[in-house]
Amino acid sequence: MLGVMDNDQTYLSQLQDYYAHQRLLPSYAAIGTLLGLRSKSSVAALVARLKLQGYLDSGPDKRLKPTSRFFERHLADSSVRAGFPSPAQESMGDAITIDEFLVERPSQTVLVKVKGDSMIDAGIHAGDIVVVERRQAANPGDIVIAIVDNEFTLKYLEQDKNGFCLRPANPAYPVIRPRGHLELFGVVTGLIRKYAN
Repeated sequence: MLGVMDNDQTYLSQLQDYYAHQRLLPSYAAIGTLLGLRSKSSVAALVARLKLQGYLDSGPDKRLKPTSRFFERHLADSSVRAGFPSPAQESMGDAITIDEFLVERPSQTVLVKVKGDSMIDAGIHAGDIVVVERRQAANPGDIVIAIVDNEFTLKYLEQDKNGFCLRPANPAYPVIRPRGHLELFGVVTGLIRKYAN
């Protein structure tokens, strides 16, 4: 049975790669071709096992669809040091989905692409995508998206004797002191950055 489970993980990985490129799952016949399975019964058995394990489901139109578990990625058992090297271990621990890790309230969360370099010293670069939870309130020190003079801006929310202000994380930019009401769009709860291949 171990061999079947190992093969299932290999087949699942191939289906995940296929989905990443096509944004849909292949038909049963295409699964056979993609995975090199020669009989319809072996494809049906694989699909049944992946459904039983919670990776696949069938939609109302009987087409295969991925479940949230399909999008889980393995979290390594050990962390990586950003300082001195530590002994390498390749064992994998729990699996998580990116949404599960970064998004606490899906109905209130939006992804926003960053332009400019006013938050570079906070580690937020142009092209990054920030995960923003829509809120009307935030705490001093939070990184927020605020609406100032009908424009969105990404800054630290700060408070001093003169009231709230928005501080950049780049000395080349000034602190913004809204003349009227400061309107918050949301609080940054995470960041996504894709490195070039």
